[in-house]
Amino acid sequence: MFGRKKKPTAQDAAPARPEAEPSAEEDAAARRREPQGPLDVAQIDSRDGYLDLGAVLVRARPGLGVRLEVDERTQRPRAVALDLEGGSVQVQAFAAPRSEGLWDEVRRELVQSLRTSNGEPTIEEGPFGLQVVTRFPATASDGTRGFRLARFVGVDGPRWFVRAVFTGTAAVTAESAAALDEVVRELVVVRGDRPMPPRELLTLVVPEDAVRRPDPRPGTGAEPVPPPRRGPEITEIG
Repeated sequence: MFGRKKKPTAQDAAPARPEAEPSAEEDAAARRREPQGPLDVAQIDSRDGYLDLGAVLVRARPGLGVRLEVDERTQRPRAVALDLEGGSVQVQAFAAPRSEGLWDEVRRELVQSLRTSNGEPTIEEGPFGLQVVTRFPATASDGTRGFRLARFVGVDGPRWFVRAVFTGTAAVTAESAAALDEVVRELVVVRGDRPMPPRELLTLVVPEDAVRRPDPRPGTGAEPVPPPRRGPEITEIG
């Protein structure tokens, strides 16, 4: 007679192989695949608690300053400027192709543009994926020579692309930049259904109760940095 077949026990099982640690490249790629914000309007249930600027919704928070930068030629808003804790970020939202993002292409063009305007750009991994960090030669009010820093971030969304330019204390990826990073993550983009060519600036609107004030940064001698193939929407660093 044959004896009963012995059931395998945990001790009989082959030891599990330890999982391989992901490489730095795999880690970075995984982070880029994670939803980082800004959000698409389809991802929120209500617009309550947001400042409605047309193409961009800004979640209100204590101490956050919101400005619309207006193109002097057309008198139309061209960017949203957000100020918090000594740092600033300028945000622009553009139409993008349905099938592919724009940041890879825009990033290459941006680096070339910065190099021709005396910037010193480097590409590095940041909170939103690959970012461009640059510095420009600058002269302080007392005549001291130094540098002005800027951090460029791009986010590809569903048929839209957001470019954010961090300056001041937010120009470096550190604790001082974390608050404005979170502000950008909470932005909501309203693309709309209207057919638009890629890289066309999404329309911003001035709220009815907004107060018109002059730009607080005139005469800074800031270096112009062109956005994606749009002449009027010039980014001023400073």
